[in-house]
Amino acid sequence: MTDFGEIYTEHFSDVYKYVLTLCRNEAIAEEVAQETFFKAMRNIDQFKGSCKLYVWLCQIAKNTYFSLSKKQKRMAPDIDADFPDITSDLERDYFNKETASRLHVLLHNLNEPYKEVFTLRVFGELSFSQMMFPFK
Repeated sequence: MTDFGEIYTEHFSDVYKYVLTLCRNEAIAEEVAQETFFKAMRNIDQFKGSCKLYVWLCQIAKNTYFSLSKKQKRMAPDIDADFPDITSDLERDYFNKETASRLHVLLHNLNEPYKEVFTLRVFGELSFSQMMFPFK
């Protein structure tokens, strides 16, 4: 296995960008990416090479982000109960179209094999084992 500093240098930016697509908050993405590499460094011996290192790191990042989100939801009061939804249907439709448009552009610009994996996983509803990609 290569030096962990090299792993960090090579993959940090991509892991950060991945987390940023999940949370759309630079500060949270930075925090989660840092925590991801801390966890990866502590558990690098558990990486068996059955997938690309980047995929393993993104899995750690995703789990870290979701754990953080759950923790923050438990700590934050439910403001939706206190304030009724005042967004009009027109505004909601606009934001849904805007979000769909941005998502379309992001998906269109994905590099292969990520685009194919995403398409098969989300739209084809295939499990990773059903895709049987040679990720080594």
